[in-house]
Amino acid sequence: MIRRIFPHPYLSALLILIWMLLVNRFAWGSLVFATILSIAIPALTEPYWPDRAKFSNPGKILSYIGLVIWDIIMANIQVAMIVLFKPNRKLQPAWITIPLELRSPEAITVLASTITLTPGTVSADLSQDGHALLVHCLHAPDPESVIAEIKSRYEARLMEIFE
Repeated sequence: MIRRIFPHPYLSALLILIWMLLVNRFAWGSLVFATILSIAIPALTEPYWPDRAKFSNPGKILSYIGLVIWDIIMANIQVAMIVLFKPNRKLQPAWITIPLELRSPEAITVLASTITLTPGTVSADLSQDGHALLVHCLHAPDPESVIAEIKSRYEARLMEIFE
């Protein structure tokens, strides 16, 4: 019965949280409206979700989010230093192909989004078979170390969460 009302409980909880943050004050009417939205939106989009993401270790999601936030802060500092103090002729931008061990579309999406959210890197393309991700780096003097860092820092953790 609960699964019928909330076909995607995480999405419903996220919708309530986002709505309440957008309202920027607590009001019972806002909470009721957010609850109605959290029931209606997942119910209306249910036919477009043929497969659900499966989490093998959902407890690690919070630590992954913390890691990503930390990396975003540190990358902002690094990019600021590059922009302010590194002459253009010394920049070494690079297109890097990252081979993927991830197979879950949701995990690959989270990885690509994480890379794009981190300043200085952008996920540009996914190979047709889904086994490689093309990434542009603002400054990558050693592309192999960038690949190793993405695989160990993000991909390995996402494999623990999703697969």
